[in-house]
Amino acid sequence: MRLPIERMNIKVYPDSSRVIARFFFSSNDRAKSLIQRVMGLEEDHVYKLVIPLLQEFSKRHRNITRVFERHCKKLEPIFNELQIKLDDISLYRKLLIGSYFTHEYSIESAAFFNPSIVEDPDQTELTEGQKRIIISFRAVGEGHISSIVFRRAIIDQHNAITVIPAGEYIDEAEVVRNSIYNKKLFLQKALEAKIDVNVITEVESKLDEHFEYKRLKKFVADSQNLEQDDMRKLEFEKILWLSDSYHEIQFSLDTDISDRVIFPISEFESKGIEDARFVRFSEEDGDVKYYATYTAYDGTIIMPKLLETKDFYHFKVRPLYGNGAQNKNLALFPKKINDMYAMISRIDGWNNYIMYSKNIGIWDEPKMLQAPMYPWEFIQIGNCGSPLETKDGWLVITHGVGPMRRYCLGASLLDLENPSKVIGHLKDPLLVPNDDEREGYVPNVVYSCGSFINNDHIIIPYGLSDYSASFISLETNMLLERLKRDCC
Repeated sequence: MRLPIERMNIKVYPDSSRVIARFFFSSNDRAKSLIQRVMGLEEDHVYKLVIPLLQEFSKRHRNITRVFERHCKKLEPIFNELQIKLDDISLYRKLLIGSYFTHEYSIESAAFFNPSIVEDPDQTELTEGQKRIIISFRAVGEGHISSIVFRRAIIDQHNAITVIPAGEYIDEAEVVRNSIYNKKLFLQKALEAKIDVNVITEVESKLDEHFEYKRLKKFVADSQNLEQDDMRKLEFEKILWLSDSYHEIQFSLDTDISDRVIFPISEFESKGIEDARFVRFSEEDGDVKYYATYTAYDGTIIMPKLLETKDFYHFKVRPLYGNGAQNKNLALFPKKINDMYAMISRIDGWNNYIMYSKNIGIWDEPKMLQAPMYPWEFIQIGNCGSPLETKDGWLVITHGVGPMRRYCLGASLLDLENPSKVIGHLKDPLLVPNDDEREGYVPNVVYSCGSFINNDHIIIPYGLSDYSASFISLETNMLLERLKRDCC
């Protein structure tokens, strides 16, 4: 018998009108030709072309002039090849050049799903019983490219949720590449990314044990200049792509959370950022950080990565290492256990594993936690976000895949002191797609990337066949009692 859940009467839909102004670049030769054409225009002609552009697109983007300038600045190496000094070009000509290398991208036009939920760092100016929450989503646009988008919501003392309407403007973060790389870990990831072994060996011989991005970039450029073979040049370029997997991103302080989008930056995530699982992490000294595990995908290689933030304005991004940092479905526990970080994973695409580490970036020795037990999850079992701490154990919302590739939500209970021990697992699904939820971009799927407990209820946001999201609510104690009864 299934537990009584409340399907909350609220849905969050994508907004195809939400567009981001992206840098567009096809090839050096075409870029050179285009720049030369614009440089050949008279200044008054440039002015007459730019002003209507600014008037039209300033209504669709925050500070479009800044975007055009930034995109023009990205072309500085091309200007240098053409022996043109960027500083000598007028502002309007820079804006016009930048506009030719800009295109609008609708980030939510194809699909919108797999939500995760955490408490907002800002809990000011609320009435008694209210809590401000942040919901992340996987949004898919043209070319099936996934990004992370956000909505803010308010939940009250009765667990009623009000989702704040999204803003009209979307802001792309400034990317900061100032990392210091650990050569051993960097080369380990290069091997996992299937970069040519001979190129990796050359990197190993030429770089120090710790090196900066600028040093790596110069090494790659020098190596490419000495190469005649285009395929070898590409392998050196992949080394630079890998370095882009380590970066920081900074959003403007005048943006609302719904204005911020985390878009693929590295070539190793060029096909998307998938299924971010956010967790509010409490350090032993009381400090709070927010982490998110996500999957970077380039069309061939899956690379698990970690986001870290305190305020949702500034994020650090890095790959995860180790035998356990494979495949998808990594979910971090919200605090250390026995002085160790803990993570649930699904390294084989079928079963749930658990692993522990002293270093949040390195995950080895995954151990089997759960295998599919019941027909509704025979194809695979996985987590639906970070475990939730309760008086009776770690509560893990799971997903199971059964006949006709139908996804359902379930739940498991892990021992508080030793979460490698499963002490409860629902025999029946917690949630199955109903007739109103089974049609969509990917039919017959309900899926979540994170939940939380509020006022003695567990609140689970979930994607509906990848076309929208909704919420269910369930008494926590009722679920715990059933889990203890359905002990494995």
